[in-house]
Amino acid sequence: MFIGLDIGGSKIITCFAGRTGKLIRQRIEKTPAELKEGLALIDRMIDSVRHGQRVHGVGVCIGGPLDFKTGVVSPLHQEAWRNVPLHQILAERWKCRVALDVDTNLAALGEYHSMEIKPGRLLYLTLSTGMGGGFLIEGSIYRGADGAHPEVAHQSIPYQVSQPANVSCDCGLTDCLEGLISGKAIRRIYGKPAEELSDEEWQEVGYNLGMGLRNLAVILAPDLIVLGGGVAIGRGEQLIAQASKVMQDHLRLVPVPDVRLSKLGYYTALHGAVHAAVHGIT
Repeated sequence: MFIGLDIGGSKIITCFAGRTGKLIRQRIEKTPAELKEGLALIDRMIDSVRHGQRVHGVGVCIGGPLDFKTGVVSPLHQEAWRNVPLHQILAERWKCRVALDVDTNLAALGEYHSMEIKPGRLLYLTLSTGMGGGFLIEGSIYRGADGAHPEVAHQSIPYQVSQPANVSCDCGLTDCLEGLISGKAIRRIYGKPAEELSDEEWQEVGYNLGMGLRNLAVILAPDLIVLGGGVAIGRGEQLIAQASKVMQDHLRLVPVPDVRLSKLGYYTALHGAVHAAVHGIT
């Protein structure tokens, strides 16, 4: 039996699954602010879903950045989790194989393996507390130099926003896409959560997302772009349609990729984590 673990900035989800990847039992808890409390909670959550059965593998996804080779994590939106050897901690605690990666990479795997017809080049983007992406080529995760995770959310775009003085990003820069369209950015710019935005404010978010999609389509030329995360799922097809139109209006030299909303919803990364636990990460 296998454990899937999704460690987010606001919640932690864990599940128990069989070799087929079917989720058997799961549990969701609010993410503690302190590291020690968070690690203790993860142990309790895993223990509660395994029901005394032996764990043969753990798949873990967490926000970046992280060192894929060493399993040391430093998620941008969890200040207490800096330079944490999470792979080592979990491997020693549960005495099994641990597969750990950036949440958007494993979300991309989750989406890919849920599809009957699998695209050659799949780009997964999440819009939630922050923003990130994972890019698969023939089902394998694309990595940058020395195993680095490409940070698609930290591209610069010509943006439209009614309150430009409020635009900033947690990475320290002021012109990142994440600083315009993530849940945290929306609160910073508009002073309210995404679900309370007016249609005019959503127009700005959709335009900025579309310009980001345009850049990614030009550079990566994906067959399919899938969007997930609370912000994207909350606005749904309206956001997808608007951003897709902006992207298409600004594309000239590459094929227009299909853009879809995630069918796995809030559990995309968890499904990918289970796949990683069972099969490892490619």
